[in-house]
Amino acid sequence: MPLYDYTCDKCGRLFELLIMSGSVPLCPHCGSDRLQQLIGAPVAPGKSAGIMAAGRARAAKAGHTTNYRRSNGKVVD
Repeated sequence: MPLYDYTCDKCGRLFELLIMSGSVPLCPHCGSDRLQQLIGAPVAPGKSAGIMAAGRARAAKAGHTTNYRRSNGKVVD
């Protein structure tokens, strides 16, 4: 199920929706089906690992911990 960005022609709001195949998207704010799908910017290859590492570093600095160890790829109990 892909995630799409939309703008509503009726109320003018911008939002994201997770759309199942064959379903008709509706505005979560006003219920209108008059939507325009927006073109999303793709993430450049190789950038996601850096973004994830920066996010983990910020979380660790804030005191959040994780039980996932990259070295063995397993969740530690």
